[in-house]
Amino acid sequence: MEGQPHPYVPRDLKLPDYVPVLLSQSTILSVYGISSLVVVSLVWVLSGGSPKTAKIDRLLMCWWAFTGLTHIILEGYFAFSPEFYKEKTPFYLAEVWKEYSKGDSRYAARDAGVVAVEGLTAVLEGPASLLAVYAIAMGKSYSYVLQFAISLGQLYGTAVYFITSYLEGDNYAASPYYYYAYYVGANASWVVIPSLICIRCWKKICAAFHVQGQKKTKTR
Repeated sequence: MEGQPHPYVPRDLKLPDYVPVLLSQSTILSVYGISSLVVVSLVWVLSGGSPKTAKIDRLLMCWWAFTGLTHIILEGYFAFSPEFYKEKTPFYLAEVWKEYSKGDSRYAARDAGVVAVEGLTAVLEGPASLLAVYAIAMGKSYSYVLQFAISLGQLYGTAVYFITSYLEGDNYAASPYYYYAYYVGANASWVVIPSLICIRCWKKICAAFHVQGQKKTKTR
C-alpha cells in the first residue's frame, strides 16, 4: 500500500502506509510545553527544600531533569519505533515525530545518522542527565565532571546532526517556517545551554585542581 500523500521534502520520499498527523500542531506543542513546565516546576520546588542548594544548581537540576526525560521518552521512542509514521491512532509520541519531520524529513526517512545519534542520546545521555540531577542534589564530587561530559556529548551530537544535513544539501524542511521553527529553533537550546554548562564546569574543575595544587605546595 502506498498510503496517503505525505507533506515532507523531498516529495518523492517513499513512506509506505503513511498516516497523516492526527493531532493539531497547537495540541502537540501544548502537551510538550505543559509537561515540561510540570517537570521543571516539580524539580524547582523539591530542590528548594535544602537551603544549601544554590539557585544556579536548582536551575541546573531543572535542566537536567527536562533534557533527560526528553532524551529518554521522546528520542528513545523515535530510535526504537522505525514505523511511527504508520501509526493510525493519535498516539502522542508518534504524532510528535510526524510533526517534527516537517522540519527535518530525515526522521520519517529513518536516516541512519539521525537514528544513530538519537539512539545513543536516548540510551546514554538520557540516564546520565537524570544522574546529574542526583549528583547536584547530593553534592557529589563527580557532579561537574559528569555535567561537562554530558554537555560535551550533547554538543557533539548536535554538531553531527547539523553538519550531516549541511553536507547533504540541507533540504529536508517542508517550508522555511518549519526549517526555522523546528530544525533551528527546537534544537537551539541544546547548543546554547550545554555550551554555558561546559564553560561553567570547566572553570569549576580548573579551580578545584588549582586549590589541590596549592594544598600540595603548602604540605611540602
